[in-house]
Amino acid sequence: MSILLALALQTSPAIGNDFHARVRQAKLAEGAAAGPDYQKKMWDRIGNATTDAYKACLASNTPADKAPFTLVANVNAEGHLADIAVQPATPVANCMAGQFASWVLPVPPATPAPYPVEIDFSIKN
Repeated sequence: MSILLALALQTSPAIGNDFHARVRQAKLAEGAAAGPDYQKKMWDRIGNATTDAYKACLASNTPADKAPFTLVANVNAEGHLADIAVQPATPVANCMAGQFASWVLPVPPATPAPYPVEIDFSIKN
């Protein structure tokens, strides 16, 4: 089993709290100028922890729903996460949202503020 994680960076917080709009904006902005550098810094910091947390969330929710899900969050100027949301909100997805709530990411680019991120989780056998 390999765990696939994709990160996209969103450029505009002006889309409100609509989950699907946040995801669309994140995917559109994935190639933004600051995106690749921030993405690398973020995964350097949380890549292994994310994989470990995902495995733990699967194990603690047996039998685990292994359906793909998406997590979106806003990163403040100090790297703290807020407004974390997941869809679909399965027990495993909610567990991952709880894990991310305590993590500190690298300081994001100055704009947009807060800096939204989107992560797609899926398992490929």
